[in-house]
Amino acid sequence: MTMSLPHLSNLAVHIGAGTAAIGLGLALLAAAKDTPAHRRRGRVFVLLTLVVCATAVVGNLFFRFIPLFAVLTLLVTYQLLSGWHVLRTRAAGPNRVDVLLSAGALAWALGLLPLLLGGGGGAGAAPAVVYASLATLGTLLAYDAARWCFPRRWHASLWRFEHIYKMVASLFAMLSAAAGNLLTAGQPWSQLLPSVLGMVAIALLFRREARAQRAGLKPRAGTPPASSARACP
Repeated sequence: MTMSLPHLSNLAVHIGAGTAAIGLGLALLAAAKDTPAHRRRGRVFVLLTLVVCATAVVGNLFFRFIPLFAVLTLLVTYQLLSGWHVLRTRAAGPNRVDVLLSAGALAWALGLLPLLLGGGGGAGAAPAVVYASLATLGTLLAYDAARWCFPRRWHASLWRFEHIYKMVASLFAMLSAAAGNLLTAGQPWSQLLPSVLGMVAIALLFRREARAQRAGLKPRAGTPPASSARACP
């Protein structure tokens, strides 16, 4: 298939930013957390991943619609922005920005459904990965809606787990997309394996964070009184 110059340019930026984001994300996984260097590099990771998502949107809209990439773009964008935003809210819990992010992700997903179910965008799709990604998005949206009903004291501990999950899941979703594009002979397993590895990494980080909280090794600034609670809106 012959590609136009705009298509090639968009693809080059997408691949370049994706390669850099994945490399930086893996380095962040291995490095010390809660340090100034981690925060600086984390901001760069977010910017690179947003470039990946933006160029993926352009590619799907104007050049070639691929269901897997469309769904993963939605999933990564939502996870990335909401996982980054929780660093701002922390113990305060969700706010109006979270409502906008969830509403935008839901609208985006509903807009994709006719294309995914209509059979017109089947090229390059791996149905198991596409629907698993949609199910993951639905689970995240349900959890983010449920957060409004959590007692306020929960957020002081849970925000760290949320940040870990959403940022690490974004990294491995990009790996899944890359594997789906490069390792076509092994689909869908080549796309599912990064997701499995990502869940293993998340489980290990969850375990470490839980141990740190139990041992009181990290300050939980902003923890409200134990009696405070939040009513469902």
